[in-house]
Amino acid sequence: MAVCYNKLWKLLIDRKMTKTQLCQMANVSTNAMAKLGKDEDVRVEVLVRICESLGCSFDSIMEIVPDKAR
Repeated sequence: MAVCYNKLWKLLIDRKMTKTQLCQMANVSTNAMAKLGKDEDVRVEVLVRICESLGCSFDSIMEIVPDKAR
């Protein structure tokens, strides 16, 4: 199983936000944002800060997918 953050990128597009703006708003490092961009694992604390900043839940920004579906 793997994590996919495509929902987060779509949410940012819908809200006309950049990744840089999200980093500043959620106090997330650029390294964590780079990991998200590569669908790599990040700390739950990072995901919580993003969700709190955007006013959403985990399932609004990510999904668990089978490895072959990526």
